[in-house]
Amino acid sequence: MTSSPPVPHPGPDVHGTAMEAVARAITEGRYATGATLELPRVAADLTLTEPVLGEALRALAAKGLLDGTGRVRPRSAWNLLDSDVLRWTLAAAPVSPAFYGDLHELRRSVEPPAAALAAQHRSPADLTVLDSALAAMACAERAEHADPVGAAQADATFHTALLTASGNRFYAQLPRVIAPALTTRVCVVHAGPHHHPLPCHSEVAARIRERDADGAYTAMLELLDVSLRDDP
Repeated sequence: MTSSPPVPHPGPDVHGTAMEAVARAITEGRYATGATLELPRVAADLTLTEPVLGEALRALAAKGLLDGTGRVRPRSAWNLLDSDVLRWTLAAAPVSPAFYGDLHELRRSVEPPAAALAAQHRSPADLTVLDSALAAMACAERAEHADPVGAAQADATFHTALLTASGNRFYAQLPRVIAPALTTRVCVVHAGPHHHPLPCHSEVAARIRERDADGAYTAMLELLDVSLRDDP
């Protein structure tokens, strides 16, 4: 099975590096739920100074990984709407089937109405991005050797463009949550047998192009139903 693409690190500032180190240790299970992260021990474990570590722990508490006493919170309490927390969670593979189930439920509640809005509000520039994503998707599927990463990037680009084309400022913010999770999912799915994604995506784009809001809504529901059958 092909692994998900590497997760990028933030800049090399000291506090950011410390937060990355502690977060990875938590999300990878080196510090279990309920464990209290004591400054001297964790600083020695991760080769950090205590003042820098203290700043990192406060930042992670704000993101939901720790409580106010430095105790590791249950995964259910982590703020997955925070792009850093989502990135760390996805990097600490394998991602559970329950996670993908929750992702599907989120997408089903958001993307069909977003597609309907996109049919009403899309611009020529929006259509250009959708068409480019479809072309990249087709290229990834036609490759002599399957290109899961290319397929994942094209898929994320398509759904990001759709949410942006909706014209709704809240939907337009959702790619920061949906796109990374979707990219990881598609990399896993496309490493094995799967439904060809192009027909369903092309139908959604066609309905948006024709300004057919009801058709775009229905086409997106059908796309998600097909996608669910491929879920890991």
